[in-house]
Amino acid sequence: MKSVPFKSITMVLGLLFFAVTQAASVQLTPFDGNPDTLKSYTGKGKWVIAMIWAHDCHVCNQEAGEYVSFHDKHKDKDAVVLGISMDGQKQLKQAQKFMDRHAIPFTTLIGEPEMVAGLYEQMTGRAWVGTPTFIIFEPSGKLVAEQAGAVPTELLENFISSYKAKS
Repeated sequence: MKSVPFKSITMVLGLLFFAVTQAASVQLTPFDGNPDTLKSYTGKGKWVIAMIWAHDCHVCNQEAGEYVSFHDKHKDKDAVVLGISMDGQKQLKQAQKFMDRHAIPFTTLIGEPEMVAGLYEQMTGRAWVGTPTFIIFEPSGKLVAEQAGAVPTELLENFISSYKAKS
């Protein structure tokens, strides 16, 4: 068995950290129009559940209400939901209708589809699959989980509780 030199491992970890840091600095646009970054919302002492969605995603439309309830239940305690629409500027009106239809109370950013998919791939090292996709940051801002597809909020609550118990 061939061993990997410590220097190589250190370099790979450094590059991975750089990629995640750079990805978190990619500019997205909140619906108020002022460019911002994902990094602006993480590391503020609360869990951040970033939900990547599209207005025409059937599952996103089914689960939006569940995430509104999760956000309302946790926002003053331990967690917030951050929406990331990948509808892009050409479909801004449809994205806004999605938010209005589901009475989305949490901050939502919008980006071009390729840019949001690339951001996900840079941050996680995984190929983009589709919407909905969830990225979970613990209170210090460290990315601790990601999942493509539907995620019941009960599983999120269990994940957060078990993570807290380990810490």
